[in-house]
Amino acid sequence: MSRRPSPRGRDRIVAVGAGRMGRGIAQVFAYAGFPVAIVDLKPRPPAEARRLLDDARAEIAANLEFLASLGVLSKAQARAIVGRIEFAPAERAAALIGAADVIFEGVPEVLAAKQDALVRMSALARPEAIIASTTSTILVDTLAGFVADPTRFLNAHWLNPAYLIPLVEVSPGAATRPEVVERMMALLEQVGKVPVRCKASPGYIVPRIQAVAMNEAVRMLEEGVATAEDIDRAVQVGFGLRYATMGLLEFLDWGGVDILYYAGNYLKDALKDARYAPPALVPKLMALGRKGMREGHGVYDFRGIDVARFQRDKLAKFIGLLSATDLLPPPAGVAETKPKRRAKPKPAPRKNGKSRKRTTGKSKPSQRRRSAR
Repeated sequence: MSRRPSPRGRDRIVAVGAGRMGRGIAQVFAYAGFPVAIVDLKPRPPAEARRLLDDARAEIAANLEFLASLGVLSKAQARAIVGRIEFAPAERAAALIGAADVIFEGVPEVLAAKQDALVRMSALARPEAIIASTTSTILVDTLAGFVADPTRFLNAHWLNPAYLIPLVEVSPGAATRPEVVERMMALLEQVGKVPVRCKASPGYIVPRIQAVAMNEAVRMLEEGVATAEDIDRAVQVGFGLRYATMGLLEFLDWGGVDILYYAGNYLKDALKDARYAPPALVPKLMALGRKGMREGHGVYDFRGIDVARFQRDKLAKFIGLLSATDLLPPPAGVAETKPKRRAKPKPAPRKNGKSRKRTTGKSKPSQRRRSAR
């Protein structure tokens, strides 16, 4: 895909829609040094348009001021980030969208509004520009029909607050060219995001899992299983922390696929609800002898890696998280005798009086394990 070079070699980014999502996306790219424009595509009276764009500027500035108060960046850096963002009314749309390399649509989650925005955006954009919708609910192939040349179109679902949550779920359509997906993934990584791919499926990945978890929490509250405070506390210090360092399927392999099989069937019978029954893949994996890490193969393939080291690395990250969140209590009797950090050895002196740096071997690359398809 040919592209005109943008200033300083960075893509020119446009966020269409001056609401929460457009503001968050603009902040992310400006933070990473990109020239960005927030375009309010809806025609408005000048005073109303200026008020909306001033609100957008003020919100981004407040976000950055908060980060500065935490020592994440300086006030001068915060001002520079805001300075990279142009806040533009509809009258500037043609010029800015026409010069953009990547355009994110972030108008309200109403199909008619999406259709209007995408039709106008694709008419104004250069043929090589990527167009992405940030929709959280509408399938990519539904929206692709509104875009001139849907081969350059995909969904890129950001989670709020967009300027903080690393994840972006990238969902290409049936017509999306592979190089468009690769370019979007690379761009998101360039600004510090963690993109994942998913098929055109309702709910993407996280919203689908989140809906199940939130509904279950409400059901437990409704049934009187626990108070709202205790349910939330359990999720915060149990469920949430556990899966911050290990994915659901990774944890399944750690504990054993058979554990889910027996636990799921018990809950199905005890609660008299078929939705707890394990999916068909679970007994299938068990029949194949792929019960998880103990057998060297479950959802993931652990053969050929040092499982003990893998487990130690995961536990070390988890312990670090517990310590950072003040949830790792010290052992009894050590309040006065905290372990001291080992002093760094001094460099050995050279014959000419200059010090010589100590050298260490290169660290081994992190071990990866393949997921079973």
